[in-house]
Amino acid sequence: MADPITTVGRPGLPPRGGNPSTRHQGTNPGSFANPPDIGGPRAFSSPDTPGMPQPSDKTAWDFMPSDWTLRDGRWTPPEGFVPVTQLEHARLGNTTPEMTRVAEREPHLTPEQVRDEVAAGRMVIPANRIHLAGALDPMAIGRASVTKINANMGASPVSSDTREEVEKLEWARRWGADTVMDLSTGGDLDATREAVIKNSSLPVGTVPIYSMILGRRVEDLDEEIVLASLEHQALQGVDYFTIHAGVRREHLPLVSQRLIGIVSRGGSILAKWMLHHDRENLMAEMWDDICQVMRRYDVTFSIGDGLRPGGLADASDGAQLGELQALGELTERAWRHGVQVMVEGPGHVPFDQIEYNMKLQRRLCHGAPFYVLGPLVTDVFPGYDHITSCIGATAAAYHGASMLCYVTPKEHLGLPKREDVKQGCVAYKIAAHASDVALGIPASRDWDDELTKARAALNWERHFDLAFDTDTARAYHDEDLDVDTDFCAMCGHDWCAVRISKEIAIFVSGKEEAYAWDKPKVSAALTDEQKEILQRRGVLSPSELHRLASKTRESVGASEGKGACHSDFADSNTAREIQQQLDPETLEPLAGEDVRAAP
Repeated sequence: MADPITTVGRPGLPPRGGNPSTRHQGTNPGSFANPPDIGGPRAFSSPDTPGMPQPSDKTAWDFMPSDWTLRDGRWTPPEGFVPVTQLEHARLGNTTPEMTRVAEREPHLTPEQVRDEVAAGRMVIPANRIHLAGALDPMAIGRASVTKINANMGASPVSSDTREEVEKLEWARRWGADTVMDLSTGGDLDATREAVIKNSSLPVGTVPIYSMILGRRVEDLDEEIVLASLEHQALQGVDYFTIHAGVRREHLPLVSQRLIGIVSRGGSILAKWMLHHDRENLMAEMWDDICQVMRRYDVTFSIGDGLRPGGLADASDGAQLGELQALGELTERAWRHGVQVMVEGPGHVPFDQIEYNMKLQRRLCHGAPFYVLGPLVTDVFPGYDHITSCIGATAAAYHGASMLCYVTPKEHLGLPKREDVKQGCVAYKIAAHASDVALGIPASRDWDDELTKARAALNWERHFDLAFDTDTARAYHDEDLDVDTDFCAMCGHDWCAVRISKEIAIFVSGKEEAYAWDKPKVSAALTDEQKEILQRRGVLSPSELHRLASKTRESVGASEGKGACHSDFADSNTAREIQQQLDPETLEPLAGEDVRAAP
């Protein structure tokens, strides 16, 4: 490919897709993803690495109910048919209030585009009719929409309760979760589920098999129990079910040499059931009956990946990919019943194999939304798996995943607590937002551009207002420098590149009038949440924290015009002395020095 330098500083660029900046701000040329193709199989998509699977040439339109007929290019249902699901309405050309609401929340889409994506099976609106009559605010999952994240919660036999799970729900919503899954395996499962649904404006998903085996042996599971449990949870208002129907007897020998076997709870339960009864997976055998229950309430399938890899050594193996092929077949059958479908995916996947996994699912499942856990790109960082997995999640969404299931720092270690839920949500909002910008989804970078302009203007108050986590950003800033002025404690005044750029007359940097500010000022006292953040960090002494949390201009002796110093607790000369006592490489105090300013 030619790569000439055509102008100063502008070498040849790859083909470009959409621009994620509404006003084309800055000097960035735009996304290097494929051009948008809403209405086609590559709505927002990455360029293919050579050898990647191509999109399927089929959609949900190719898997219609057997009693519908095609007349003059339009599908017609049997006489007396009443549409129930969003998919059925879309097939009839109906634009539902839920589709209109989705378009309001996704300004780059029209209600008609939402309807058409749902009709093609490339988008789902998880909205149980029962929950819809309550607190649910409809949303969509699909690659034509922005990337969504899910937060898992749920009581275990050894930890948490219903009240704590409702608190986690609110915490997850605050930190950006788009859906939640109640994965409770202990306590009063029914009460917990009911409380979560009642209090949730977000779609709620479950794995019904957990309730099916509560108080009984796995081997005792039968068709009657399955259908009764599904009906009960659907009647409670669950918006999507994870059903592990893709695990088949023929796959089990393929697991025998894995380093870590089956790591899905649902997958392992059904594998044990199949071996005990010497039968095929009863979820697969009952698929048509399950579809009928789900259609009655418009519960969306989240077809489970019961054979997802639990370590890099088992990724992209015959068991995982064989199950994925079965998930594609189940998708086709669910569409014939008019049921909405998304498909779940791995897991633990080496970074180089993520694109292949995403694009193979797009082909085998005909564009049905892919909902992936992580994937984790390394196995050796327990306690930090929200980071190892959000790296993989960013790549997964860029290459085709529609929703990312968060991983918290407690993954593999224990039940996540409130702070773990926050850390998982934040990590996955980063992954989702980064991939949306990379894909060129319209307006996805506008938020970044506004914060960049605030940062360039050294407008700290606006900078923190625009930050995803205002309290943490403000607390970290004030830990070192509790004055909003024209530099920060990282570089100090003389070395601040942003301040220098702002002073260069020919640069536009930092000069936008909307972000202008008058003079330095002492920041407000720390809020309780900001104080808690700094307490956990353990850098400041209790007295210093108290001073920052209770200060007023009078109590700290701040002068009105003061700003060219490191802190309102030190004058300019003291600030210079403190800088001289810092190690120039680490910015830590030199040995034997205590450089903290006296109160």
